Amino acid sequence: MCSLLGSLALKFLELLNLRHCMKSQLSQLGRRRSSSEDMEHGCRPSLLCSLPSLLLLAQLPTWGSAGLGSAPQVHIEGPEQDGVRVVCKASSWFPKPQVQWTDLSGKKFLEFSEAHAQDAAGLFSVEVALVVRDSSAGSVSCSVLNPILGQEKVMAVSIPEPFFPQASPWKAAFSVSLTVLGLLLLGAGCFTRRERSAKLQERQKWEKLCRAKEEDQRAKEEALKARDELQEELDRRKTAYLAAWRKAQLYADWRKERFQAWPVTLDPVSAHSGLALSPDKMSVTWKYTTGKDILCPVWGLEGITSGRCYWEVEIRSGVYNWWSLGVCRENVTRTGRYLESPDMGFWVVKRIINNYYARTKSRQALSLRQEPRRVGIFLDYSEGDVSFYNMTDGSHIFSFSPTSFSGTLFPYFSLRGDVTLSICPTEGRSEGLPVPLSKSPSLEEAVRPPGEGLSSGSGVDGAPPGAESPLLP
Repeated sequence: MCSLLGSLALKFLELLNLRHCMKSQLSQLGRRRSSSEDMEHGCRPSLLCSLPSLLLLAQLPTWGSAGLGSAPQVHIEGPEQDGVRVVCKASSWFPKPQVQWTDLSGKKFLEFSEAHAQDAAGLFSVEVALVVRDSSAGSVSCSVLNPILGQEKVMAVSIPEPFFPQASPWKAAFSVSLTVLGLLLLGAGCFTRRERSAKLQERQKWEKLCRAKEEDQRAKEEALKARDELQEELDRRKTAYLAAWRKAQLYADWRKERFQAWPVTLDPVSAHSGLALSPDKMSVTWKYTTGKDILCPVWGLEGITSGRCYWEVEIRSGVYNWWSLGVCRENVTRTGRYLESPDMGFWVVKRIINNYYARTKSRQALSLRQEPRRVGIFLDYSEGDVSFYNMTDGSHIFSFSPTSFSGTLFPYFSLRGDVTLSICPTEGRSEGLPVPLSKSPSLEEAVRPPGEGLSSGSGVDGAPPGAESPLLP
């Protein structure tokens, strides 16, 4: 037995018996008691140990009753995470014990924490913590097992269901409130961002509108300034024109201010048989005839003996047409063939097919900028001047050289072919509009005498008729 004490391989019962024998031997040495007394204590001589072995045994730890440590102490510490924390403690065990948790059905818990400690006497203390998450477990047991003896001590503890963490309605409400608050914050952020974007767009739109208004205002100011400058230039030119309007062959509208509108009506008695007059005697149309007369004339009813007067004639024509417009003396030849020239008492401009002419001593071709749809005839009896203007664009067509009139002058018309001549009402105004100043000739060029510098087909100073005298706006 002494050889087995060093390895601690003997069974625990034998160790207890040996411990008892050791006490007997020590008692014999101290009191010299008889061997029969030893036998009474159940110690046989064969089991007596030598003194060194007894001294070794005296150094072994003093174990509790039955060689086991204290019973496990189990208590509930409280809720932890989503369960209940239960702690099992045991002390004075040798060797290190094994601890196991089980439920009522005997099922083992595999997950728990375990801590061991050894004191100066070599005995072990153990602390094992378990977190029970199943509220239906009811109770759990903690067993402490001596691995050598195979003996264990068990302690159970009941865990009431209220000890388990309960789902608080406030927690659910808090979660819902937190979710709603998050959604509200997200919505508020989106709304704020949208409002900010809308305000930014509105501001940009307002700034763009302000810039557009400023640009419009500048454009209006520039237009007003240009209009004022143009009006000043127009007033200056008109003043210069009125100071020398007799020599100027420009600005038909301004020229009308110096002339009296003459109420012309057609004389049915003077009308050629090949002509058809309107009932109001203001319009004449050529009708097809087999006569051999080339000219089909008609005179105005009212004669002119003095002053300055003008009238306008509207022309509606097709491709094939002849017409003549102007004035004539009272005593001219009215029948048969005759020449429409100043020498014969006629001052007219005419169109033959697609060409325009003025008859002086010879026939002069006229180059017009625009086909006249309305012709203005201006007669200054005292000055002996007869001038023609294209009232469509206000350009000058032709002016005869000054002559000396005597007797009565009559408005003169002749036509043939697809053409109708209509006298415009006296209250009618010219359809012509002025043109830019840059295209207008200088007043010095415009105030030349009517006959000075004229060439074939020219109006003023050799320029094509109508090209030299556009109106100002």
